[in-house]
Order: sequence, then structure tokens, then C-alpha cells
Amino acid sequence: MRQVQVDDQWFTPSKIVCVGRNYVEHIEELGNEIPEQMVVFNKPNSALSDTLLASHGEPLHYEAELCLLVKDGRYFAAGVGLDLTKRMLQSQLKAKGLPWERAKAFDGAVVLSPFRVIDQELASLRFELWVDGALRQHGQQQLMMYPPAAILAELNQFTTLLDGDVVMTGTPKGVGQIQPGQTFVVKLFANDALLLSQSWQAL
Repeated sequence: MRQVQVDDQWFTPSKIVCVGRNYVEHIEELGNEIPEQMVVFNKPNSALSDTLLASHGEPLHYEAELCLLVKDGRYFAAGVGLDLTKRMLQSQLKAKGLPWERAKAFDGAVVLSPFRVIDQELASLRFELWVDGALRQHGQQQLMMYPPAAILAELNQFTTLLDGDVVMTGTPKGVGQIQPGQTFVVKLFANDALLLSQSWQAL
């Protein structure tokens, strides 16, 4: 089982719970409809990887997201992750009304930064994704259709979040295809204070 780091502690997520279509501009860039209900899907622990893949049977797309780790039923720590997607396969599955797991839950489908214990308001958190020195994505609670508190309340209606489970809160506009050799840097801020920075080179 793969683990994630929270300051000097280690946690083993039983699952990574992902919220889809949570930023209106991202919904529009992919030509999707705004959903009537929160879109939720899971990635298993086996999807976690320290390696950022550029392909897995087909080219992969990146989606940077604010990630929140759960402990004792509440958000305990924050980080930034990349939700990797087989976009062509996802489009084929969506067109047939089939589940997305083959396009979203494969081995290596999520890479996560280290986490920091939350000691500030969630509304102050914002994140950035830089690719080869260019800012590609930025997000924060104020741009979400469902802020973190609403996500937690919704999830608690139908699933049990165990200690160490990670909630990926959705991606803003700016997603794209990963190219081998590209350098990806994610940054997490509380207002203007940098909480963490993590980089990967795509293989």
C-alpha cells in the first residue's frame, strides 16, 4: 500500500475521492454540461505513484487539484496533486454512458505532493501548476462550484472517509497533454505565503 507524507507523519489512503466538474471554466473548455449533482469518482490506493507518466497505453492529460487529507472525519492536511486522465478513452466511455475507471483509476493515475497540516482557513488556500516555467493552472475555493465543506458534507451522506483518505477537489481550466521531459511544479499557498512546492519530470 502506498503512503502519503504529512509533515513528519505518514498516512496510507484507502482511496482517493475525486470531485469532477467543480470549476465552470474547466467544464466549458472540455465542452461538458454543468451537472445537476456533484460528480464523484474514486481512485484506488494502487493508482498512487511518485512517477509522473506521459503515457499509459495512450497520451495522458494532467489536471492539477487542491487535495485534502482526512483524519477523524475532518480535513487535516492540504497538498496539491495531479489527476492523470486517458482523455481519448474517457471520451469514448462517456459517449457510451460507461464508467470512467479505465480512464481515471489505472496504476500511476495520481501523483501527490507532500501535505501540510492545516492551521489556516481553507478559503485562504490556493494552488498553482507550472509546466516548463509557464503558469498553466491556478485554483482556489472561491472558483469552485462546491467548496471543500460542501464536498465533505456530500461525501458523508454515502461513503465513509477513513484516516488518510485524500479528497481531490476538482481542476480549474488549463488542462492539457503531458509531454515526456516536461517539468511540472505545483505550489500551495495560504494567501501569499508559500506552504509547499513539489516538482516532477514527466517520463
